[in-house]
Amino acid sequence: MTRFRASVPLTTTWQHFDFRIEGPVATVTFNRPEKLNPLTFESYADLRDLLSELPHHDGVKVLVIQGEGRGFCGGGDVNEIIGELLEMDADQLMRFTKMTGDVIRAMRECPIPIITRIQGIAAGAGAVLALASDFRVVGASGRFAFLFTKVGLSGGDMGAAYLLPRVVGLGHATKMLMLGDTIDAATADRYGLVSELVADDGLDAAVAALAERLAAGPTLAFAQTKSLLTRELDMPLSAAVELDAMTQALLMTTDDHAEFHAAFNEGRPPAWKGR
Repeated sequence: MTRFRASVPLTTTWQHFDFRIEGPVATVTFNRPEKLNPLTFESYADLRDLLSELPHHDGVKVLVIQGEGRGFCGGGDVNEIIGELLEMDADQLMRFTKMTGDVIRAMRECPIPIITRIQGIAAGAGAVLALASDFRVVGASGRFAFLFTKVGLSGGDMGAAYLLPRVVGLGHATKMLMLGDTIDAATADRYGLVSELVADDGLDAAVAALAERLAAGPTLAFAQTKSLLTRELDMPLSAAVELDAMTQALLMTTDDHAEFHAAFNEGRPPAWKGR
């Protein structure tokens, strides 16, 4: 336990998805493949809470989110969520929608790089989880569907109307969020939604290679880069440049920056320490 956690222990068991840590890589696996890994009230809450704890796990440098079976995540469970929502009052509904948004905010504010491994469908909330990740490694079978309007709700769910135009542009985002149509992996790649497109049988290797690269790199620099990418979305240029300057000055005092200089002069790869 670090002094930054005080008396609250880290959670060792998560009931609503599989969670494991192997070396520097943590993996969340949605484990209801018979229903395309739908999200429930409990899995939303667990994911939100895990993301707040994850930076306190010593040695974890990368998070992978994936789903078992033939799809990544089919979105919210139609009966376990939508059926219950129809019976809730306004206060309960607001608590639910704020919780789902808290998951996305936690993903963007988590300093650890997040990779989503996508095979088959990423629909509804599953598509937004992928969108909020830092990297989307997508198999040829991958498909995305922001289908909220098809259930009579706004396409701007869980921050999608904020994030998607910034990733694929306003025109593509308008079409995807308003019409809710499914797009295949090649189209998503052309739109800029895909970080790496691979054959389905190459997904595991591609995710592992990216996770290894991130884990072996200058993790403090990665964390600060992610923070700047998130924070500067709403900043004017002058404020962004000022924040960049302060961040760079701070990172210039780190062991990793000094290590780059030493490694360069010694003709060897840097041995990054993440501090």
